[in-house]
Amino acid sequence: MLITALRTLRTRWPAFTGSFVALSLGVALLTVMGLALASTLDAPDREPERFAAAPVVVRGQDTLRVPTPSGEKTQKLARPHPVPAPLVTRLKELGTVVEDRSFPVRVHGGHDDHGAHSRHAPGDLVGHPWSTAAFAPYSLDAGRAPRTADEVVVTGDWTAPGERLRTDRGTLRVVGTVPGLGFEDAVFFTDVRASRLAPVSAQLVVDAEAPAVRQAVRDSVPAGAGVRVLAGDERRYADPDPDRDRTALTALNALFGTAGGVTAFVSVFVVASTFAFAVAQRRREFGLLRTAGATPGQLRRMVLTEALGVGALASGAGCVLGAYAAPLLAAHVVDRGLAPAWFTIGDPTWPYHLAFWTGLGVALCGATAAAWRAGRTAPVEALREASVDTGTMTRGRWVCGAGLLLTALVTLGVSLAGDPGDLLHRKTYVTRPMLLITAVALLAPVVVRPATRLLTWLPARLPGATGLLVRANTAAGVRRTAAVAAPVLVTVALTGSLLGAVATLNEAKAAEVRERTTAVFVVTAPSGTGFDAADLDRLRAVPGAEISPTSSGAVYTLEDGVALIRCDLRAVADPEAFTATTRLPLVAGKVSDLDDHSIIVNEEWEEHTVGRSVRIRLGDGTRKTLRIAAVMHTGTGDNGVYVTAANAAGAPVDRVDVALADGADADAVAAGLREAVTPVGGRVASGDEWAAAASPGSKDTTRTGLFLVLGIALLYTGISVVNTVLTATSDRVRELTVLRLTGATEGQVLRLLAVESLTVTAVGTLLGLLVAGLNLAGMGAALHLLAVPAAPVVPWAAIATVAGACATLTVAATLTSATCRRAATHSPANDQDFSRRRTPRTPRRPTPR
Repeated sequence: MLITALRTLRTRWPAFTGSFVALSLGVALLTVMGLALASTLDAPDREPERFAAAPVVVRGQDTLRVPTPSGEKTQKLARPHPVPAPLVTRLKELGTVVEDRSFPVRVHGGHDDHGAHSRHAPGDLVGHPWSTAAFAPYSLDAGRAPRTADEVVVTGDWTAPGERLRTDRGTLRVVGTVPGLGFEDAVFFTDVRASRLAPVSAQLVVDAEAPAVRQAVRDSVPAGAGVRVLAGDERRYADPDPDRDRTALTALNALFGTAGGVTAFVSVFVVASTFAFAVAQRRREFGLLRTAGATPGQLRRMVLTEALGVGALASGAGCVLGAYAAPLLAAHVVDRGLAPAWFTIGDPTWPYHLAFWTGLGVALCGATAAAWRAGRTAPVEALREASVDTGTMTRGRWVCGAGLLLTALVTLGVSLAGDPGDLLHRKTYVTRPMLLITAVALLAPVVVRPATRLLTWLPARLPGATGLLVRANTAAGVRRTAAVAAPVLVTVALTGSLLGAVATLNEAKAAEVRERTTAVFVVTAPSGTGFDAADLDRLRAVPGAEISPTSSGAVYTLEDGVALIRCDLRAVADPEAFTATTRLPLVAGKVSDLDDHSIIVNEEWEEHTVGRSVRIRLGDGTRKTLRIAAVMHTGTGDNGVYVTAANAAGAPVDRVDVALADGADADAVAAGLREAVTPVGGRVASGDEWAAAASPGSKDTTRTGLFLVLGIALLYTGISVVNTVLTATSDRVRELTVLRLTGATEGQVLRLLAVESLTVTAVGTLLGLLVAGLNLAGMGAALHLLAVPAAPVVPWAAIATVAGACATLTVAATLTSATCRRAATHSPANDQDFSRRRTPRTPRRPTPR
């Protein structure tokens, strides 16, 4: 039988081509994802950038450290501490001390009355004192250093000396330029002007030896003050966001992990179904072999040997293909800005082993189930079964399908009853559809006949035989229909579930923002800055405006004694004015009870009972014990906490909500607000405009991951559909020939096949919609339990596009296969020969004259 298996591989190569392509592509994708994932596990440390030429950098406390029974827990402080004044005095005795400051600068477009303009200005300009430029080092290539408050030096070539820039820091005159170093777009002010724009300095440069500086720190500040001395490679911690590479790679790790998981699922699903269908279509051959004396064990060994041969060759080819494709993926994520510029594919070997053995195992598993069933069939039974699809639902299929469906429904109910918020997490809404897809695919033969009869009810009653034949063929060929519908089911279900989940979450977050905001206008400060007391006084002086200033920040709490959690907060200046512009989703308590000794938390907190006290740490690490004044719903997780300005750790006011006094004119108030904040770069928007802009959207990594996953699913759909259609059409040669001999024209046969393909695609689409509907219904129920005013969003446009692509592909593959088979194997002479062999001889009719 081994020789028979090898000969079968040689003589039946067209039937194995689809399985080979599907498996090799699956292994290639697994290899690519494995290599990319392995490359994100080890990120090299960045070299110092802004302070590459600085002797020593001294940085104030910027990290909260809390000892716990399980070790020290750390979090970055929302409000880093400045370097203590006594230490600054001591360091000045060792050498020159230069205080560093950073603040955002925004350039306005257009021209002003003095000819100020900006052309192609970068959008993320950052200001520094000119004395820190030498530490990068920057050197002038044109012009001179700034001397007055309105003079600046800029990096890059987007402007030139002599030009004026209209910015949120006033109109500035460019007096010099320095070459950009690639890591920032800087604007250098005089040291005096920079100190006014950013009064607090969290770090400074000391021109002294590192050991002497460390000794001065030990002598001047307590051991627990958190002051750090940075020298050598450690100077990178003085750069903004020194861990951004690791953060980006962590996001990539999640992206590639998710895409790899879905790739593995789709690969296993499609490859297993492809192998199973290819083997199931050979029941006539198996019946003949059994009649000739082959034992069930020999049949199984033959099929498994074939799968082993195809699997080994396809897995090897997939690993080679993946090795060439992985660098292309790395270059793509770098070009999209999702990975650091240095990100490349390393040379780990475990992804190749994992992909190869997974591919081989999938091939063997896909063939084993069908081979086992074929081996258990008696010879006569096999021949009879080869003509009609019967017994498609075996006991094992019933058990597995029902078990997976029950598991999916039970876990959904448990999540809704215990932790509805878990259904909103990415790992949940990505993995849950896989369980339902597998369950529905296993149970698909149960619904294929009812679904096809429903879809063909009207065509079957139209004039002509096409509708009746479509109804009969799709209902009788359950295995063929289910095999073609399966990849369509996967693609539609993943499209509806994943895109629908992301759209639902985005809509839910946007609904929360809209629901909380009742302000008529919202005034926001430039990014990274805030309004001072004079700015707020000008806003209060606008006739008809009732303002509610708030600040952003963070508090920290220790949950269960071991987890240090950071929670975003809004600090309220006046709780009474706050209630006029904001509507919090309260469960208990009142906003008006908020004072300097209380806090508003959400239900996610370990302690969330009104009147009870909670221990927290403010944004600067200060310990506080506050009474719970009110409790909010958890929502989607963005409700945060609310305190008064006294507990904001000095955070500047970055947002002012504005309500209208009775009888006030909205247009006049808006004009007054703009006049008050335009000089400092503030922006005035209506409440609806601000809510739309503040609503969080999908991250680039999320969108890229989703499109990557859906692209893989659609690609696999194409491969599986083409392979299944080619195999199925080759087995229908005699059936189609009989149709032609009974009087059907070539066009009628092709129309019949096209309508069958559309019907099968519709079945797969309906099953995919069922899966997507169940997943989105679960998310909708979770949002309802979390008191989020949002309904599930079904991405109808994307589903229609995917379903249309599947239908086009299925019809094209079917018609192409039928036409090629007709041209290659069925000439008119062969049809007449087939007629003489298959029909009894009848008297020839006389030819009419």
